[in-house]
Amino acid sequence: MNGLSKLLISSLFFTAVLMLGGIFPSYAADLQRFSNAKFMNNPANDGDSFFVEADGKPLHIRLYFVDCPETSISFNSDAQRVREQTRYFGLSDVARTIHFGNEAKTFVEHILTKPFTIHTAFASALGRSAKGRIYGFIITSDGNDLASLLVKNGFARTHGIGRETPNGITHNEMVEILRDLETSAMLRRIGIWSESDPDRIAEFRAKQRSEEMELQELQNQVKKAKSPQGLLDLNTAAEKELQTLKEIGPVIAARIIAGRPYKTVDDLLKVKGIGPKRLEKIRPYVVVGKK
Repeated sequence: MNGLSKLLISSLFFTAVLMLGGIFPSYAADLQRFSNAKFMNNPANDGDSFFVEADGKPLHIRLYFVDCPETSISFNSDAQRVREQTRYFGLSDVARTIHFGNEAKTFVEHILTKPFTIHTAFASALGRSAKGRIYGFIITSDGNDLASLLVKNGFARTHGIGRETPNGITHNEMVEILRDLETSAMLRRIGIWSESDPDRIAEFRAKQRSEEMELQELQNQVKKAKSPQGLLDLNTAAEKELQTLKEIGPVIAARIIAGRPYKTVDDLLKVKGIGPKRLEKIRPYVVVGKK
């Protein structure tokens, strides 16, 4: 069994609403169906995000459930995303990731030459786009789900926002269906998977996870440094510092200072105006003695 097969066996792993014309539903609304939609050529199009015309109106559709490689790199965020995609697909060269992104775009253009059906609830899919993208399902002229076709042919991975499908498949079940299609494409080595390095894909993905965990830890440290947690010593904090706590106003802050010194945080119960409920709300943000 090669490295790719081992990995496959071991790893088988809404937002704001865009209102158009005042007639479309809110986030909680059901999917709306638009038949005889047409594909629109646009420089911003790629494999999972493209312009269409529905009922005479242009819509920028972002497919549910899937992620295709980028077609270009314009910003630092693009570069980071392409690097992450390159590692996920087990490619050794980001240029090949861009190449397959354009292959996915061409695939979609070909599939959508005939009129198709759109299902959307107009949930915003802004992401890195500055314009109004909306999430949607595309059903091709021959009745196939476009996202599934992309994964099945090795041009996309199972990734991103999803919801119950137009034919009633639950979110979780659809994810499993797409993961199975992805596994099949990997084993058949088609599309992007044709150039995956089976001996290094696990290494690439592990490196990506390590960097993501490191970044998350840095973000947590910054968040902690900006919050009162672990920083407000009840015996030394100034009155204004104590007032940064939501439960503490100027009167109670003055009483806390007057009640010093404290041996434990529970000693705050001796301060008039601080009962058990208020103490529990501020407990995570105060200490006695510097840590």
